[in-house]
Amino acid sequence: MKILVINNQLEEKHFELIKKNANEIGAEVFFYKNETEIPEDNYDSDIIYGFAPSIVKTSKTLKWLCVPWAGVDSLMVPGYFANKECLLTNSAGAYGVSIAEHMIAVSLIMMRRIDEFMAETKNGLWLSPRPQKSLKDCRITVLGTGDIGTTFAKRARAFEPAAIVGVCRSGMSSASVYDKVLPVSKLDSILPDTDLLAMSLPATAETAGILSRERLALLPKGTYIVNVGRGSAIDEEALADNLENGHLAGAALDVFKTEPLPKNHRLWKTKNLLITPHVAGNMTVSYTKDKNVQMFIEDLKNFTEGKSLHYLVDRRLGY
Repeated sequence: MKILVINNQLEEKHFELIKKNANEIGAEVFFYKNETEIPEDNYDSDIIYGFAPSIVKTSKTLKWLCVPWAGVDSLMVPGYFANKECLLTNSAGAYGVSIAEHMIAVSLIMMRRIDEFMAETKNGLWLSPRPQKSLKDCRITVLGTGDIGTTFAKRARAFEPAAIVGVCRSGMSSASVYDKVLPVSKLDSILPDTDLLAMSLPATAETAGILSRERLALLPKGTYIVNVGRGSAIDEEALADNLENGHLAGAALDVFKTEPLPKNHRLWKTKNLLITPHVAGNMTVSYTKDKNVQMFIEDLKNFTEGKSLHYLVDRRLGY
């Protein structure tokens, strides 16, 4: 068995851990920083932990692709895999901590107007206090109750919000952190009772444009929005309109329909919009790297023992 690991952010301890587990199952393992380093002799690999489109699209011997990120929408194109039977897993469970912290951070920045104060003090201004909002007694709606949304909800609970309501496709969640969980079909009913809308949805046909102009109008005046899922979930023009006219108090976007966001895009100059360049996740936090590798090794054992992979992507759902 041949394993290719393609990642330029892992540390030596991660390499050693992967080597140890590969040796235990009698597999060869090769490490590369990027796809261009891979020689043709290794295009016949059985497993890839990382990403190598040139192999995925041409190799009929590839049995399992494990991508070290969460979103797999770009891999759902029919015919993308040369081997239609190739298993696909992602690393969705590794990013909850990093992204949830980002969500808490940008929520506080907007509600406590930290960005305004910082801009003023950098210009030598010492101005009077102004009205601010608090996460305490805030009505929070979490749209997407997977690992990221639920990890955020657990941290938000410490701020004593009035309520945390989860919304997901099934309307069910085993997490006790939510006051209640609703199916997406009931989304319109909860939006009028929302002060902070936290979005962490995958990109699927069902989530595209889910926060439409009509649904933005259902939110109370002064609502805040955080989106760390996929940019396709929001009508960006409608969002900009609602920020400019003051209906929304603020929005923090880490994801966009087009990335990088074009230089001449309207959102760059939209009032009360906090933009970050898709940095909420990524393998920049030590915990994320450790968890990512642990998940791969867990499924490597499952794979060699003929068991079901724990982090298998359901291609019908797209996540």
